[in-house]
Amino acid sequence: MEPVTFLTEDGVRLEGELRMPDDPPRGSAIICHAHPRHGGSKDHPVLWSVRNELAGRRGLAALVFNFRGTMGSAGTYGGGRDELRDVRAAIGIVRERAEGPTLVFGWSFGASVALREAFEDERVSALALFGIPLRPNDLALPSLPTPAELRILKRPLLFLGGANDEYCPADDLRAYGEGIAEVMILDGTDHYLWRREREAAAIVGDFADRMLGS
Repeated sequence: MEPVTFLTEDGVRLEGELRMPDDPPRGSAIICHAHPRHGGSKDHPVLWSVRNELAGRRGLAALVFNFRGTMGSAGTYGGGRDELRDVRAAIGIVRERAEGPTLVFGWSFGASVALREAFEDERVSALALFGIPLRPNDLALPSLPTPAELRILKRPLLFLGGANDEYCPADDLRAYGEGIAEVMILDGTDHYLWRREREAAAIVGDFADRMLGS
């Protein structure tokens, strides 16, 4: 595991950890964490499992990082708007280390940011999103793209959710991704995927193989 720091376009220094595969990478991935004001950071078992799956088994250079204002990353929380710059910078730094396509994984808040950035960033080859905050409650996040807008995006999409997720209800997720994304619901778990982290990571890894080339 290699600690990395990098700058955003507005001069904010972010921290992350890069894991390279044993063999030359066939692509890259960045991993975006949950809401920084509700305990989200790069240091969560869900994200570790995804990183290990993508680098250890799927041959991708995988970067997990902290959004601005989180742990050792400089700056302040940007309401889900300034964090678009963080994703943009993370894509840039991981692509310096690995040629080929780039998968972006996001969880919750990170899924919202990743999805919105993809509309402006052609370097995003595919998106795997867990727990998209379709019902953000009091989080006051920017609006998500509509299903009609998702059709315009024309990128491979995986929407993953827990059957008991209050922020991303299963029926809402199915409706949001109908005819646009691969939608998978994990029974018996919620927004935090307790004890299902490896299973979810394997689903993301399978998607990466199909979408980025095995």
